Amino acid sequence: MAASNLQIQGLAKRYGNFVALAPTHLEVASGEFLTLLGPSGSGKTTLLSLIAGLSRPDEGRLIVNGRDITDGAPYERDIGMVFQNYALFPHMTIEENIAFPLKMRNMDGAQMRRRTADVLDLVRLPHVAQRYPKALSGGQQQRIALARCMVYNPSIILMDEPLGALDKKLRDQMQLEIKRIHRQSGTTIIYVTHDQEEAMTMSDRICLMNAGAIAQLGSPADLYFRPCSVFVADFLGESNMFDAVLTDVQRGSAGIRLAMGAMGRATLHNDDLKPGDSVKVMIRPQNVHPMMPGEHAPDAMHGGPGLSGKVLDVMVTGSLTKLYVQGKGENALIAAFPTRAGAPGFTVGQEVMLGWHESDAVALPA
Repeated sequence: MAASNLQIQGLAKRYGNFVALAPTHLEVASGEFLTLLGPSGSGKTTLLSLIAGLSRPDEGRLIVNGRDITDGAPYERDIGMVFQNYALFPHMTIEENIAFPLKMRNMDGAQMRRRTADVLDLVRLPHVAQRYPKALSGGQQQRIALARCMVYNPSIILMDEPLGALDKKLRDQMQLEIKRIHRQSGTTIIYVTHDQEEAMTMSDRICLMNAGAIAQLGSPADLYFRPCSVFVADFLGESNMFDAVLTDVQRGSAGIRLAMGAMGRATLHNDDLKPGDSVKVMIRPQNVHPMMPGEHAPDAMHGGPGLSGKVLDVMVTGSLTKLYVQGKGENALIAAFPTRAGAPGFTVGQEVMLGWHESDAVALPA
């Protein structure tokens, strides 16, 4: 990993007795795309504001490229900001909007025009240079806002829910566009969103926050498949949850043995759990395999855990079909699988078997 670009050392913010951000430690590597994710009031926007210099911390330090910027003004931090509302000047052309930060830095005209042309090429909008913002679509304006931020090569770019005002299809397109620009430029980006899919799609790492603190930090796959708590498992996508009690902890083997009958075994990611502890067992819907009566489980699941139940509902959401099944004495389960034309269908009231691989069941502290 490259040398750390940003170091957050014990940063905290309080408003009276309310803790907006508990003392937080975090390192962001050079060129990384880090997303701050969480529900409203989780502390993600507070942390972004402290990094930008829009508010001052009550304690802690901020270090960028080895330089302490904790007490520095926003314009002294070598940090750029992209807002949700674009913040383009309506009376300036696109070229003038992008060149504005360079003009404020007294760059000569020829170099300014060259840099402006370069970032317009990067965001694939060289043909709009002489237009005004009102003549551009929302997605184009967002790309121009990003170009204006990138034109002076800040060490870090902060993005505060920049796609929140766009419709879903355009938002999906812009996610891919921002990732492409990030890969080409190599700029460090810290991105704030409350949209789980957006965070999973775009991030190198996700910093999931809750109640002013970091709940879990890791890759999208880490948080989705290896959550460290019920909050993380529940916040990121759908999950099936069971209550269980540990009867045996077999460290170094496939996982832990659970007192859950058909549940069998699950994977352990928390070293503090011990026999007798109450746990929640999480299985993602796409890891649950529904079978018709008499159908054999796939080889990977042969002899693995499973249970029978009755179909409560079948929902086709587009690319995925979701099956809601009521097990005997269990909570309703969700199984999700790709929608295929002509595939044998399940009907409400039908008896089915549900199976999964034991490595896809994760035990979490209750």
